[in-house]
Amino acid sequence: MLVQREIVDEMIRAGRRLANKGRCSLMYEWHGKKYWGAAYGLAGIMHVLMDIELKPDEVEDFKGTLRYMIKNCFPGGNYPSSEGSESDRLVQWCHGAPGITLTLVKAAQVFGNEEFLQAAVDAGEVVWKRGLLKRVGICHGISGKTYIFLALYQLTGKVEYLYRAKAFACFLLDRAQKLISEGKMHGGDRPLFSIRRYQWNGLSLSRYD
Repeated sequence: MLVQREIVDEMIRAGRRLANKGRCSLMYEWHGKKYWGAAYGLAGIMHVLMDIELKPDEVEDFKGTLRYMIKNCFPGGNYPSSEGSESDRLVQWCHGAPGITLTLVKAAQVFGNEEFLQAAVDAGEVVWKRGLLKRVGICHGISGKTYIFLALYQLTGKVEYLYRAKAFACFLLDRAQKLISEGKMHGGDRPLFSIRRYQWNGLSLSRYD
């Protein structure tokens, strides 16, 4: 646990250093960009660190960073892929509302904050309206969106989110192979992985039947 805490301390220090003199409490950089998303940026790092017991000042940094992100989302509710980006195009687990929804859900659970719960619900609406992409994968495609709705269902207990998760999964099961064969949908770089994604979605949803 001591080694784990040392790693967390260094990650917090690094986030504070890069955010120094900025408007956000924490910031991280990868390949020269200050990403926000779950794969390379703020959302993913904070999601992992919220599994650790945070110190009071760290909790405030996390809350401040999340509030900064919420305040600076696009008018339609989606989130920038990186600091300063004006492109409201990506609605993926790695970039945009989907991955950030999962972090907001985690924040609502950890901090018990109504503000983060509402922000998670709002971001989830973006996923429902814009998340049916022409890809099957977890990172860039439809498979990853089912997890957003399952997380919202677990957080709120509202059956509509379970319905939405099943709707996205059923779309894949019913139509993906045909759309891929017709060239209307991207099947992923590894066909076997696509099969696994269908299985993962089915296993994830079967526990709620």
